[in-house]
Amino acid sequence: MALRPPPGTDILLNSMVVKHAPKTPPSPLLGIQNACFGVNIVQNSELSDGTNGWFPLGSCRLSVRNGSPHILPTMAADSLRSHEPLSGRYILATNRTENWMGPAQMITEKVELFVTYQVSAWVKVGSTASGPQNVNAALSVDGQWVNGGQVAICDDIWHEIGGSFRIEKQPSKVMVHIQGPGSGVDLMLGSLQIFAVDRLARFKHLRRQTDKIRKRDVVLKVTGDSTVGSFVNIRQTKNSFPFGTCLNRTNLDNEDFVAFFLENFNWAVFGNELKWYWTEGQKGNFNYKDADEMLDLCQKNNIQVRGHCIFWEVEHTVQSWIKSLGTNDLLTAVQNRLTSLLSRYRGNFRHYDVNNEMLHGSFYKDRLGKDIWANMFKIANKLDPSAVLFVNDYHVVDGHDPKSCPEMYIEQVLNLQEQGAPVGGVGIQGHIDSPVGAIVCSALDKLSVLGLPLWFTELDVSSSNEYVRADDLEVMLREAYAHPAVEGVVLWGFWELFMCREYSHLVNAEGEINEAGRRYLNLKREWLTHAHGHIDEQGQFCFSGFHGTYELEILCLDRKVTKTFVVDKGDSPLLLTVNL
Repeated sequence: MALRPPPGTDILLNSMVVKHAPKTPPSPLLGIQNACFGVNIVQNSELSDGTNGWFPLGSCRLSVRNGSPHILPTMAADSLRSHEPLSGRYILATNRTENWMGPAQMITEKVELFVTYQVSAWVKVGSTASGPQNVNAALSVDGQWVNGGQVAICDDIWHEIGGSFRIEKQPSKVMVHIQGPGSGVDLMLGSLQIFAVDRLARFKHLRRQTDKIRKRDVVLKVTGDSTVGSFVNIRQTKNSFPFGTCLNRTNLDNEDFVAFFLENFNWAVFGNELKWYWTEGQKGNFNYKDADEMLDLCQKNNIQVRGHCIFWEVEHTVQSWIKSLGTNDLLTAVQNRLTSLLSRYRGNFRHYDVNNEMLHGSFYKDRLGKDIWANMFKIANKLDPSAVLFVNDYHVVDGHDPKSCPEMYIEQVLNLQEQGAPVGGVGIQGHIDSPVGAIVCSALDKLSVLGLPLWFTELDVSSSNEYVRADDLEVMLREAYAHPAVEGVVLWGFWELFMCREYSHLVNAEGEINEAGRRYLNLKREWLTHAHGHIDEQGQFCFSGFHGTYELEILCLDRKVTKTFVVDKGDSPLLLTVNL
């Protein structure tokens, strides 16, 4: 995500002051354990008392009608598990002369700081709408807009709007309002729910799901004389699930950074050093030195690497010399970029993000036609058939951006495949605020219909309180690890001062691990299996273990036998035979 001036770009510096970075004080442990989870803080949500508690934002008019769904939207139902049927009443907002007009309610006294709230509602737009209409559950926090969830509507049926928010500074005024359709379009709102999310209850469910997805039964069969009763000790040394992080070239000069990276990650992605504006900031002036050095470190330490990214479709990321090219010269430059990069690194990068953020940009498509995206994939595949080619985009799993909702992402991948593009994976960036497990899982479920590997490619979470940040990170990691379609997670960094987002680090500038970092390491330890016991009368020892590499030790009366083995994926038990 980060943009830096590429090599060869002049920088004008007026003055510079270098001083020791202030040490971030430790976060307080928050006393929010008694939050009323699952309780709707919206007054008169079911409209049993007319519009009492509601008011029109702007000059629109509000009335109560019947005919909205009687069941909770799916994502809210997944979080609440059980709920009374809805009333079927809804607010109709008419006379809307601006898109921000709609039903509103003050909730200032009901919002607790640092608590994650899920937002859910049924919404619909009037039949006069022309083209897709974005509907947004918005919050005004002391006049600042906060996104609580969005949905794009292009038909005359009820849609689920789902999102989340969290407030971390004491507000004097908090208002929730539903807005979005164009002026003159009626807006309908049914059963707005805003409730604190019980993450611990969700984690219990995810632990059970994780055991089903990431473990396999193992039967250790021991043969030989006097084996019954022998003691068995089994220790998992590596989990095979990819956990990676973003690197920048400057990180390699920090020995503590490199040590933490090598100890705790098995995949990597380069933050900037493979991007076109970095490798060819000026036409014909190539810089692969940084990427070469980073790749060398990873290969020497058996770290797999993602290639990010060949192209970036968002216009403001494109270097000026590319923007100045005519159609034919631009097409030649695209071909040269593919040839230069993929020929040089053929076989070295396991993945490539072929054209970053195609849901949010159209620079190359606007200039070279609708076939260019698929052709980028086709040419990349010919130049390096061993690499898995990914799409990659943001706001896919948080419900906050209609441009990159799962449905839009699925449509994009299917369109690419119809044009013959060899799309091999779906990248979910995961720069996310106040994540809610049910919302994330719903998006993953939808995307899994493509039958392609899903990866969190740029995951980071942000909170000024490291305990809340740790909770957010745990939400994302548990949801990813428990979902059968997810095949890897790559963090977008971990070290303070080297992160794109403030308050997202796991390790501070002086190398101290904060609560978010400890939570990450604890989850890594939780997902390693250790088992011990004695050989039974059938000469067997059985256990269930996470996929990965193991060390086995069998202690007999007169000797010790050791063995290394791998538990891979499989539906049937793994039979492992050891002859003593």
